[in-house]
Amino acid sequence: MTGYRLVTYDAGEGSRAGIVVNGRVFDVAACSGHKDGDSVSVLLADWETAKARLSALAASVGALPSRSLGGVKLLAPVDRPGAIYCAGANYKDHVLEMARAQNIAPEPDPHAAGLQSWHFIKAPGCVIGPDETVQLPPRSSKVDWEAELAVVIGRRAKDVPMDGALAYVAGYTIADDLSARDFTKRAQVPDSSPFKYDWVAHKCFDGSCPMGPWIVPAEEIIDPQSLAIELSVGGVTKQKSNTREMIFTVAEQISHLSGKITLHPGDVILTGTPAGVGAPRGEFLRAGDEVRITVEGIGELANRMA
Repeated sequence: MTGYRLVTYDAGEGSRAGIVVNGRVFDVAACSGHKDGDSVSVLLADWETAKARLSALAASVGALPSRSLGGVKLLAPVDRPGAIYCAGANYKDHVLEMARAQNIAPEPDPHAAGLQSWHFIKAPGCVIGPDETVQLPPRSSKVDWEAELAVVIGRRAKDVPMDGALAYVAGYTIADDLSARDFTKRAQVPDSSPFKYDWVAHKCFDGSCPMGPWIVPAEEIIDPQSLAIELSVGGVTKQKSNTREMIFTVAEQISHLSGKITLHPGDVILTGTPAGVGAPRGEFLRAGDEVRITVEGIGELANRMA
């Protein structure tokens, strides 16, 4: 099987689906002759058919018309996901880091308590693509970084058993779950109130979900629980871990989520962030900062703050 990367790119008159093979971008619809291949969302909607077609195309690109990857503007691979589910407190090293910062005892392994993974939702409109500029919200002075492995769903999933959950994954990409830490809690609301937390203000400002640069087909990621993940700000490494540090695996998250709500093709799961976020050290993003995230087997996502 010839490897490829699935991208959404700016064709000058709108976005198009493409595949990257050997540093060249091939337009899926134009090169395959299938007009229904003009967007990644359409391809994901019938992923079983699309992935066979894309693999065949990647193996036979030959002299087909293409563009240099360096000359193409890549957009978020799934520019408007149906839903974005974000795992909270899902890396062992991150949980320990936050407990130390708050001077509290770390919580026990949630598996021992019979708990499932828990997720909050990020608005699809928060998504921006690789190399796009993030406009830091003027109301916040504490925007933090969070490197994440992102899972793109490729099949309708409902009540999925854990041992078959990865079969519902179309592929993997990278995301940055940017967080406005100074808007996590509503200051005027008592700490005892169940309405203390403001997840929209904290997690859903414009540009708060950089994603990309592409989707790597699931077949190319042999084990999503063994991938190095790293984030730097201005060239200084802040996060350096491995997806084996996840508390709930990708398969567990898909199974748990699908037991609560039906997952659809094009939905994205952000699987949690490792230790090294800025909040415990009082470090936050400023205009001019460049954030780079690398995930083993996937590539690099870069964005600059303004």
